[in-house]
Amino acid sequence: MATIRGMSGTTLALRLTGVSKSFGGLMAVGGVSLDVAPGERRAIIGPNGAGKTTLFSLISGEALPSGGRIELFGRDITTLPPHRRAALGLARTYQITNLFPRLTVLDNCVLAAQALLPIKFHAHRALSRYPAVLDRARQVLDAVGLGAKAGATVRDLSHGEQRQLEIALALAGSPRLLLLDEPTAGLSPAESALMTALLRTLDPGITLLIIEHDMDVAFQLTDRITVLHYGQVVADGLREDVTRNPLVQEIYLGAT
Repeated sequence: MATIRGMSGTTLALRLTGVSKSFGGLMAVGGVSLDVAPGERRAIIGPNGAGKTTLFSLISGEALPSGGRIELFGRDITTLPPHRRAALGLARTYQITNLFPRLTVLDNCVLAAQALLPIKFHAHRALSRYPAVLDRARQVLDAVGLGAKAGATVRDLSHGEQRQLEIALALAGSPRLLLLDEPTAGLSPAESALMTALLRTLDPGITLLIIEHDMDVAFQLTDRITVLHYGQVVADGLREDVTRNPLVQEIYLGAT
């Protein structure tokens, strides 16, 4: 079923119904149900070990749930592999940068831009025959402020610039749902502010689901907050309501 981005009453961007994941006797995610509307900006927060990254792995297909159902824009993707989910408009970044350090910035972005296209199987053909791919790569690099660094080798970039490049790679495939796992992790306060400003400029039609430990960043980027604790949702709603929740203050904010 087709979804018109940003229009009310359309198919949900993401629906989780009773999603669980256990590792032996450990229940990492326990019966999580979540509805995310198209174009929504939502933060997933919680203490270390709450199951946030595991939940992202279930959504992206890197791990399969022990139970429950996952729908992406109205389609059941519970058992689909990651590349099939990517083809449906799902992209993800990671806590630790996942780049090709010996290639140039542009080369990294070109690989991401062609990953969902049939030309990825035409390795013997010169990339110059596909100007649209190069144009797309340069477009997303400009969008994240790395246009002038296109020829630089990735290993020579600062940590903040590598984080920017990860965002560019995620955007290269024109995702409809973008999962950001700790986008400001390891950044200095100045770099974190730049990253936050960058993320606020993203296409409002892209649905964002963000794991973020920095509450200030989470509040600046999102309107809704979901709180996980021991793999379960303990609070969900508008950020103002969630931060006033006594249980959230106790388990996450350190209230006594």
